[in-house]
Amino acid sequence: MELFLSILLFVLLAGLTTTVGVKLWARPKAAMERITGEAADTSARMPMHPSLVFRDLVARLGTVLATPSSQSKLLERRLFRAGYRSPGAARMVHGARLLLAAVLPLVAALLIWKAGLETDISVMIIAAAALVGYTAPGCFVSLQARRRQRRIHRGLPDALDLLVICVESGLGLDQALMQAAKEMEIAHPDISQEFAMVNLELRTGKRRVEALRNLADRTMVDGLRKLVAVLIQADRFGTGVAQSLRTHADYMRIQARQVAEEKAAKVGVKLVFPIFFCILPTLFVVTVGPMAVRIARELLPMMNNL
Repeated sequence: MELFLSILLFVLLAGLTTTVGVKLWARPKAAMERITGEAADTSARMPMHPSLVFRDLVARLGTVLATPSSQSKLLERRLFRAGYRSPGAARMVHGARLLLAAVLPLVAALLIWKAGLETDISVMIIAAAALVGYTAPGCFVSLQARRRQRRIHRGLPDALDLLVICVESGLGLDQALMQAAKEMEIAHPDISQEFAMVNLELRTGKRRVEALRNLADRTMVDGLRKLVAVLIQADRFGTGVAQSLRTHADYMRIQARQVAEEKAAKVGVKLVFPIFFCILPTLFVVTVGPMAVRIARELLPMMNNL
C-alpha cells in the first residue's frame, strides 16, 4: 500500500513539475531572443503583481490541454452565457482542470495514507478525486451560466418596459437599446452588458438582425429570444416597433401571472412531505408526549401491582 502511494505521488509530482518547468522556466522565446540578439519585449520583463502569479500559472497550464474545436466552441458559448468574455477564459478553465485533477488526488492520497485504508478503496477514492477535479471547473461555469440566465430572466420585464418608454418617446430602436443599457447598469448589469454588446456590434457594421440573433444565441434565455423574434419580425415587415413591444410586454405580464398562479397551485402538493415528516411528528410529541409519560409513571405501576 505504501509503495503504491509512493509511486503514484512520484509520478504526479514529476509530471506536474516537468510541465510547470517547461512552461515557466524553460522560456524558449527568451532563448531565441538571446541567440538572435533581438530585444526582448518590455512587457515580458515587467514584474508581475503577486496576486496575478497564480492566475498566470493556471492560464499557462491551460495551454497544455488540447481540446477539439467543437468542444472548445461549446466551452466558449458556456463562458459567454456565464459572462466571461476575456480571451483567456477558456485557457483558465483548462488550466483549472489540470491543476485540480493533479492536486485533489494528491490530497486524497495523503489522507488515505494517514487513515490507512485498503488498496482497492484507495484507488477508487483517488480516481474519484481526479474525476471531480477535472469536472469541477465545467460544473462551476454551467452553474454561473444558469444563475446569469435567471438574473436576465428576472430583469427582462423592467428592460422591456424601459424599451417601450424609450421607443414611444421618439427614439429609434438602436438609441433605445443604448439608453436602456445606460439606465439598467446598476439595477440589472447583465442585461445592460448584453444591450451594450448589441450596440457595439451595430457600431462595427453588423446588421441589426444579425446583432439581435447574436444576443439570443449568447444568452439562451427564452424570454429574450422571444423578444428578439418580435423585434426581427417588426423590422422585417415594417410594423411599429413601439406597438410590437407593448403587445409583447402585455404578453409577458400575462405569462408571468400564469406562472405565478401555477406555482401557487403547486404549493399545497409540495407542502405534503414537509408537513408529514417535520410538523406532524412535533405535534405528536407535544400532544401525545405528556400523556405517554403520565401513563408510564402512574398507570403501568398500578397495573403491575394488580
